[in-house]
Amino acid sequence: MEENFNMVAKTLFGFEDLLAKELTQLGAQDVKTGVRNVSFSGDKGFMYKANLALRTAIKILKPIETFMVSSEQDLYNKLYAMSWEQYVKPTGTIAVDATIHTELFTNSLYIAQKTKDAIVDKFRDTTGERPNVDLKFPDLKVNVHIDRNQCTISLDSSGDSLHKRGYKIATNIAPINEVLAAGLVMLSGWDGQTDFMDPMCGSGTVLIEAAMIACNIPPNLMRKEFAFERWQDWDVDLFEKIEASLLNKTRDFHHKIIGYDKAPSAVAKAKDNIKNAQLEDFIEVKHEDFFKTKKGGDNKLHMVFNPPYGERLNIDMQEFYKNIGDTLKQNYPNTDAWFITSNLDALKHVGLRPSRKIHLFNAKLEARLVKFEMYAGSKKGKYMN
Repeated sequence: MEENFNMVAKTLFGFEDLLAKELTQLGAQDVKTGVRNVSFSGDKGFMYKANLALRTAIKILKPIETFMVSSEQDLYNKLYAMSWEQYVKPTGTIAVDATIHTELFTNSLYIAQKTKDAIVDKFRDTTGERPNVDLKFPDLKVNVHIDRNQCTISLDSSGDSLHKRGYKIATNIAPINEVLAAGLVMLSGWDGQTDFMDPMCGSGTVLIEAAMIACNIPPNLMRKEFAFERWQDWDVDLFEKIEASLLNKTRDFHHKIIGYDKAPSAVAKAKDNIKNAQLEDFIEVKHEDFFKTKKGGDNKLHMVFNPPYGERLNIDMQEFYKNIGDTLKQNYPNTDAWFITSNLDALKHVGLRPSRKIHLFNAKLEARLVKFEMYAGSKKGKYMN
């Protein structure tokens, strides 16, 4: 049996509880939420599974050493003393990234450089050879985290951020991050038991993430590579077994997932991405202006979207958000509509009172995920001002 070890999954602000729930459902042990991260334990197979299957994780780190640090030289000495030969060959390649929350040091790039120096010097002194730096495809990606006086050295098992699923071949301006899109669908409580719509679908990210949630498809099956595939203990047979077991848990989906966008270029990109994700059977995208559409049928509709915030698009935001409210109110009865925005002023012009507001960030922009419940018949006006 493989031994369990501690790991840390990094995520976006506001997604910690979602990620903890995902980890628990996957079978993680000792799950504890932090800020933008969740710690847990599992074995090597579980590390592979976490990278493949978690929708709201950005990275899975494997801490290998924690120590107190008092100065630059102290940091160098402690890094130099570590047994790096366990993790990479003298002829291998490395990359280092650092995050610091301390008054001891001011520059994370300098700390990354210092870490690289300590590793390289140790190999040169003990073997006469030294690893080279390769920022794109290193054999070992090292993460340094310094919080006040405590330094944690971790191996990055993911490599590229896990939002890079591998299905996106075309994007628009202001594309939504795949992890953010998955988290929004999950926070909205959609369970695949109703029709789903993104009325401003852009390059189709929310639609694709919703389809993968509905069908229980692991989000990272299409990635070209994980960092752990270059580790010295890489076990391809175990990885393929984990992959097969996850694929066995996919399920059928019996509702519609629909996307609209008024830009023909966005519709074309969305269709390309959906085809690349092999989800054309589940998602339909149409060239439509949401403000000129009506809901088809009486069935419950679940809507999640990411309207423009006015950051990169030059439109009258107050009028645009008023049109969102009017369209929902007049044309979309029996609909739960969720959208995320960082334009909190424009949000006031929707003309409906949200039944929920969740505080999030979209990249560095502070945002709100809001829910509007549109009732059929006499309750229609319940959340209007």
